[in-house]
Amino acid sequence: MDARDIIKRPVITERSSDLMGEKKYTFEVDTRANKTQVKDAIQEIFGVDVEKVNIMNYKGKFKRMGRYTGFTNKRRKAIVTLTEESKEIEFFEV
Repeated sequence: MDARDIIKRPVITERSSDLMGEKKYTFEVDTRANKTQVKDAIQEIFGVDVEKVNIMNYKGKFKRMGRYTGFTNKRRKAIVTLTEESKEIEFFEV
């Protein structure tokens, strides 16, 4: 898989914004990707040094639309911690 296939998008929430001050960045990643693949993809795309990666799996939520029922897609979220010497990742260009 290519690095851009592994990293889908950054997760921008109030909590993830607070974690950015501690050099921790949150991304939605491919459900089949492991920690090593996520680490290599972040280093390739952003040119930073990654210290560690924590991954969380989310089950799909049950949804109903009239008589039709189903589940939303399952997701996988990764919190990437950068090393102290590493530069910060800029999501918003001013």
